[in-house]
Amino acid sequence: MTRAKAEQFLKKFKDKKILVIGDIILDRYIFGKVSRISPEAPVPVVEVTEESYRLGGAANVANNIIALGGKAYVSGIIGKGFAGKIVKDLLEEKGIEVDYLFEDARKTTVKTRIIAGNQQIVRFDIEDTRRLQGKAKETFLSMIKNALIDFDAVIVSDYKKGVVSEELFRLLINHKKKNGNFVAVDPKIGHFRFYKHVSLITPNLAEASHGAEIEIKDEKTLIKAGFNLLKKLACDSVLITRGEEGMSLFEKKDSEVVVTHLPTVAKKVFDVTGAGDTVIATITLAHVAGADLVSAAKIANVAAGIVVGKVGTATATVEEILEILKTHPYA
Repeated sequence: MTRAKAEQFLKKFKDKKILVIGDIILDRYIFGKVSRISPEAPVPVVEVTEESYRLGGAANVANNIIALGGKAYVSGIIGKGFAGKIVKDLLEEKGIEVDYLFEDARKTTVKTRIIAGNQQIVRFDIEDTRRLQGKAKETFLSMIKNALIDFDAVIVSDYKKGVVSEELFRLLINHKKKNGNFVAVDPKIGHFRFYKHVSLITPNLAEASHGAEIEIKDEKTLIKAGFNLLKKLACDSVLITRGEEGMSLFEKKDSEVVVTHLPTVAKKVFDVTGAGDTVIATITLAHVAGADLVSAAKIANVAAGIVVGKVGTATATVEEILEILKTHPYA
């Protein structure tokens, strides 16, 4: 894949509409500096210098799509309190469509990270992980069913906070079979039974090991796990993200499985928060923009290398990707 070829795909991002369904998270960052240990307990005292809110979970996947020039709609649950209002305001500020946002009485998921000297000191979460039930579930699924007709692809961002269900996937896969839509999933341990017949699943090593029921400890077990996931889930492709080792793509092509290993392009790693969101957003956009999955994975690999070099939940841009491709071997 040449840089010029990648640019052709990247230019088409602006014409693509992606629906992101999943668990919406508000990421709260408290930045500060540490100069002493508390006299009350052996813990650092953080002098706060800055506080910021960022989109996390499914909202961050949508934010990545917007940063890359695509059009993003997000569907998930937010609470009716202060945190839910911040999420909605951030979504609208970023240009992410909120027509399919579902407001509920439950708490909005908030992850608070305290960071000093580019290092995370502690994280604490506020969340309600109960699954949607009854009338709320019916209303949500009905909203999704009505939404599906108008998108180039669907991404499910599963953080196991109550949105993703077997019924949701039944709806998505029925639509996929009838209309050929691309359905990509960022999975969560414990939900692999839901993901059968999807177009693409993007587990990390721990998730792939769990889903395949194989401990991944070398290339042999990695390949075995990828093949196992393709077979168990009857899905079209699997992209296993491997941190500093890069990523591995498994694709069904006719009667064969083709495996492509991509080494990381990250020059430095400050924070892996949200890297998986960047990968699934980028590979989906690139694929529906015309790239084959290998080329789309290469573009996603570059994007992931960019975001792990930033502190906190971050995104990559088309310009940043093209800058890397000036000198990277993919070019």
